[in-house]
Amino acid sequence: MKKIIALVISVVVLFVAAVVVLMTVDFNRAGKDNVYVQIDESAYTEEEKLDNGEVMKTYWYEQPAYTEDGEEIHVEFSAQKELRQGAYLMLYVNKDNEVSSYDEVSESKLPDAVEEAL
Repeated sequence: MKKIIALVISVVVLFVAAVVVLMTVDFNRAGKDNVYVQIDESAYTEEEKLDNGEVMKTYWYEQPAYTEDGEEIHVEFSAQKELRQGAYLMLYVNKDNEVSSYDEVSESKLPDAVEEAL
């Protein structure tokens, strides 16, 4: 009987732990490299009309980004809103330089090599 109770408690603890991990870990950012950009004008805008008649805009950006060492790479990414001109972004990219997420950062948070390159 004690083994069954211990097993049930273990399963419940594992389930709660799994739920907490799934709620707190952002898999779009986990294990990704960071590169930095300063936003200029969007390259182009796509408009898509939804079934309810609402128009969704996607803003695409194509520009150089810089690794923490100051190495330049080319990235293309999108946003559901027009990003602020001159804003600094930290992009999360995979090994193929595909952007999965981004955060706006202040100029003081930029690595020195990136600040010189921008």
